[in-house]
Amino acid sequence: MLSKRELERYSREIEILSVEGQEKLKNSKVAVVGIGGLGSPVAYYLAAAGIGELLLIDAQKPELNNLDRQILHWEEDLNKNPKVISAKWKLERFNSDIKIETFIGKLTRKNIDEVLREVDVVVDCVDNFETRYILDEYTTEKNIPLVHAAISGFYGQVTTIIPGETECLKDMFPDPPQGRKEKSPIFGPIAGIIGTIEVAEVVKLITKCGELLTNKLLIVDLACDSFEIIDLKD
Repeated sequence: MLSKRELERYSREIEILSVEGQEKLKNSKVAVVGIGGLGSPVAYYLAAAGIGELLLIDAQKPELNNLDRQILHWEEDLNKNPKVISAKWKLERFNSDIKIETFIGKLTRKNIDEVLREVDVVVDCVDNFETRYILDEYTTEKNIPLVHAAISGFYGQVTTIIPGETECLKDMFPDPPQGRKEKSPIFGPIAGIIGTIEVAEVVKLITKCGELLTNKLLIVDLACDSFEIIDLKD
């Protein structure tokens, strides 16, 4: 049940999602895997939306060349606080009504079940297909929705995967991209745009409000301000 404070805080959102929808957000646990360029806006807007419990997962510390796009990390965090701790500190002061858990480390097939236990939705904000495939395998096995996104340069893509209703990520992308640089160039604003679209997918998924990017791949190219949806069922 929403408190008086929560009813006021989310009043504009409740006009769209309803009180019942807002309560569903409050009672949900969402894992954000990767707290970098995508994970920063994802975690921020999930906290803003009133997701009751966030699980932040990352193994790294912020670096100076992250700060053009990783908006949850500041100069004072550089080479000191792990990204999940940096993000947790700020998000707890942004929304004290939600619970934030952290895992400092890399997800593997050995630890993923323990780390992601009791999660309702997983958000893919990682920068490599090795981890994405591990997430894909686990969420498919456990019947957990996975919101996938990837960015590079001016480009971004988003899709929502629901086991039993859509293809899994491995089916969509059977082979990881070849020739990818360890640290690919990224235009900062694309991280914010794609990250907030991921949040919209999570909120719509939990509240059953709006149309999801299931069996669809949204492709955004900011170099020419292009937004295109590809039907994956064709």
